[in-house]
Amino acid sequence: MKYISNRRRNNSNDELVNEAIRFREVLVIGAEGEQLGILSRNDALNKAYDANLDLLCVAPNGNPPVCKILDYGRYRYEQQKKAKEAKKHQHVTQVKPLRLSPVIEQHDFDTKLRHASKWLEAGMKVKVDMRFRGRLITRLEVGRETMNQFIEELKDLGSVEKAPKLEGNTMSVVISPHKQQ
Repeated sequence: MKYISNRRRNNSNDELVNEAIRFREVLVIGAEGEQLGILSRNDALNKAYDANLDLLCVAPNGNPPVCKILDYGRYRYEQQKKAKEAKKHQHVTQVKPLRLSPVIEQHDFDTKLRHASKWLEAGMKVKVDMRFRGRLITRLEVGRETMNQFIEELKDLGSVEKAPKLEGNTMSVVISPHKQQ
């Protein structure tokens, strides 16, 4: 048997609006920003309904809780607009993976280096993994030398964010681009 809740959802982000406000007394702020004082829940709702507006609880943890009389539809629209604007201005740094071998040939090394430099110039981070397979785990110094050479080649484009570290059979390093002036 499926459990059905009889609790009504007022909106997607659980704000306390109108009938969902369950506090006995609330501090009410009017539509123009004036303070109307501490009123009972019903009186506050009546004032909001008389003005053809909504009652929104802006500080439910206050003593007493603070509610504001406003147009809830317009308020939600403004909040969504602000969130969209904030999202537009944020920059997400992308981490591009790259895998090297301890015994990599020069041409392959140059190709991987070209990819990494292109990504660093584009402002992305590069995570370089070097996997030691089979008996290569006994030749850590060869892998470390290859990794240091790779880092040295990229030092003018980026800096090491996380130093080369061996975890299990994989050595990893994260290179982040220099800050653009």
